Amino acid sequence: MARQNDVVPPSSQQALQAQFVTISEEEAGQRIDNYLLRICKGVPKSHVYRILRSGEVRVNKGRIDQLYRLVEGDMVRIPPIRIAEKSSAQVAPGAEFTIVFEDAHLLVIDKPCGVAVHGGSGVSYGVIEQLRASRPQAKFLELVHRLDRETSGLLLLAKKRSALTNLHEQMRDGHTDKRYLTAVHGDWINKRQHVKLPLHKYTTADGERRVVVQAGGMESHTIFNLKRKWQEFALLEAELKTGRTHQIRVHLASSGFPILGDDKYGDFPFNKALQKGSATRGALKRMFLHAHQITFTHPDSGQQMTLRAPLPAECERFLVSLGQSVA
Repeated sequence: MARQNDVVPPSSQQALQAQFVTISEEEAGQRIDNYLLRICKGVPKSHVYRILRSGEVRVNKGRIDQLYRLVEGDMVRIPPIRIAEKSSAQVAPGAEFTIVFEDAHLLVIDKPCGVAVHGGSGVSYGVIEQLRASRPQAKFLELVHRLDRETSGLLLLAKKRSALTNLHEQMRDGHTDKRYLTAVHGDWINKRQHVKLPLHKYTTADGERRVVVQAGGMESHTIFNLKRKWQEFALLEAELKTGRTHQIRVHLASSGFPILGDDKYGDFPFNKALQKGSATRGALKRMFLHAHQITFTHPDSGQQMTLRAPLPAECERFLVSLGQSVA
């Protein structure tokens, strides 16, 4: 009898017969449609929902609907599924990243700039696919939250479904504290400044996600603390009170202080000059936004944890090139 890890790719010859899977403790609690979408990689969503509606997927020999939540020990029948295999499909190469913390429940890494957290939107694979490829023995590994591709720093992954659920609840209820370091262009004055601007998310014609300040948008709140200041630059710590898409980037750009190197909301001519450097400062070839600290309650022990990731070397070098700060 097959376990979940034994499920064969739906496009393979082996998958031309029904498979029977016993749900483990880690898989319990999720909806049957989400479970199927995760294990049937490459199968269109419409096809997954069709086999659910038709009753071809069975749990404990009975019909269920797409809202059914799996229970440990459930026997799931997955019908034969055949799809055209894409010859150009890229398999994620296994990779490990700098580990900040790891135990049986959590994995926290320091994600480098330029690496997506997951595949999609023109990216074949990301951190989660690479980690799964390098840890084939892992029964469960899921992203707790996301970081923009251009943002570096602390990224939490759950190694148990119970940990994922618990951390999502903490984030939803505002019981986690995320801090980012960012450098901006402009004459920043206040030591501590609250920015509360409503954000509206939309998708461009070419499928790119964008966010704009707009009345009626999602309530959004960021606190910025001034860490260091130069004549035309400032190093800020951003304290997230809400977790909207591109929140820090749009709040700063809309306040007249674009993040250095931001290719979506930044000062594009200035960014181009930054990439080359000058006689008075070094070059900066990335967005200066780094998730440097997070505080949360461990989902199993209940202990409060604060984890930190130092500024990447390229960001430190740029700050050093600015010389002595004035504040």
